[in-house]
Amino acid sequence: MQFNKTTLSNGLRIITIPMADNPSVTVLVMVETGSKYETKDKNGISHFLEHMIFKGTPKRPKASDISRELDSIGAQYNAFTGYEFTGYYAKAASRHLGALIDIISDMYKNPLFEQKEIDKEKGVIIEEIRMYQDMPQSRASDAFMDVMYGDQPVGWNVAGTEQNVKSFVREDFIAYRNAHYVAAATTVIVAGSFDESECIATIEKAYADLSATSKGVKLPVKEAQDAPRIKTDYRETDQTHIVIGLRTFKISDPRVPAMRVLSTVLGKGMSSRLFSRMRDELGVCYYIKTDHDAMTDHGVLTISAGVDNSRVEEAIREILAQCRKLKDELVSDGELKKAKDYIAGTSMLELETSDARAEFAGYQEALKGKVELPADIIARTQKVTAADMQKLAQEIFISEGLNMAVTGKFKDDSSFKSYFNI
Repeated sequence: MQFNKTTLSNGLRIITIPMADNPSVTVLVMVETGSKYETKDKNGISHFLEHMIFKGTPKRPKASDISRELDSIGAQYNAFTGYEFTGYYAKAASRHLGALIDIISDMYKNPLFEQKEIDKEKGVIIEEIRMYQDMPQSRASDAFMDVMYGDQPVGWNVAGTEQNVKSFVREDFIAYRNAHYVAAATTVIVAGSFDESECIATIEKAYADLSATSKGVKLPVKEAQDAPRIKTDYRETDQTHIVIGLRTFKISDPRVPAMRVLSTVLGKGMSSRLFSRMRDELGVCYYIKTDHDAMTDHGVLTISAGVDNSRVEEAIREILAQCRKLKDELVSDGELKKAKDYIAGTSMLELETSDARAEFAGYQEALKGKVELPADIIARTQKVTAADMQKLAQEIFISEGLNMAVTGKFKDDSSFKSYFNI
C-alpha cells in the first residue's frame, strides 16, 4: 500500500492512496470529533448531526436529491460516528470521482439543518437507540462502558439519550458544527484508481472555503479504579452476555504491538485460547472474542461472550483463568508465531478494497495524526517476544483493574463478587 499526504494552507489534509487498475474509487471525509467531544446535555449530537448531513443542502435541497444522485451512479455510501471521529464516504466506479468529491463536499460543508427535518429525524434516531437496546450484546457493551468509565463522555452512549435527542434544535447543530467541522480537524481520503494531481486540485477547490478556525477540544478521559467493578443488566434472555475488560493505554503507546499479539493469542480466530477452550472443549458458548480499542488518550481490552444461562460462573472463571495463565506462563514459540502470522495475514486481507484502505488511513490520521504503512505495523508485531507479552499481561491483568457487565437473568452482582478476581 502506497499513499501521499498533502496539507492545504487552511489546515485540511488530503491523503491519496493509488490502486492501479482498480475499478472503484472511495472518497472518505473524516472529522476529528465524536461523542467524547460532547457535554452531558448535548450527548448524542455528533451522531444526530451525522444523520442531518444527508438531509439536504442549498444545491441539493432534499435528502432524496442526494440519494438519487448517488444511486444514479451506482454508488455505495454511508456514514459512521465514534468516540473521536465521524466519517462520511461514497464509493463508485473510478470515472465518477469528480461527482463523489462534489457531492460529499457539498454535504459536509453546506447542510441545511431545517427544523422540520430535524424533528422528523428525531423519531428515526430514537428507534435506532431502541433497536440497539433490544439487542442483548449491544446492551452488554453499553453497560460495560458505563461501569468502566461512569459519568464522563467515554462512558455515555454514542447515540445519546432519548431525552437529549428530543431536545435538540437547529441552533445546537449549527453551534456544534461551527466548533468542530473545521479544516484543521478534517481529512479527505481518496483510494482507488485516479489521476492524483487532478484529484488533489479538485479537493482543494471544493474545500477552499472550509473554516480555518481552531479545532474543538475534548476533556481527557479520567482513569481511576482501585477495585473490581461489576454491573448487571437484568433481561429475560435465553443466553447471558458478558463483557469483561481492563484498562490499557492510548494508541501511541509503544506497547500497542505487544497488546495486539496478546489479544490475538487470547481470543482472535478459531484456534485462539478462549475459542478453543470455551467453545471447542467446554461447549459453553457460541461466540467469544477479544478486542483492543486504543484511542488518543485511553485504551481498553475487552473479552465478550454469550454463554449458557446455567453456566455463567463456569464461563467467567475460565475466562479469568486464561488471562491468569498469560501472566504466569510464557507463550510457546509456536503459538507466538501463529499469532503473528494471523495478524499479518488478516491485516493484508482487510485492505483489499478501496473503501477498506480509505478507512485504514482515515482512522490512523484521526487518532495518531499520521498514517503508517501496513508493512511497518506488521513488522513491529513481529518483534514482540513471549517475555514482552508476559510482562504486559502482568501489568494489565490485575484484580483492581477488572470490569464486567452482565446482561441476562441476574438482578445484582453479589453472586459474582466472590470469584471475580485475577
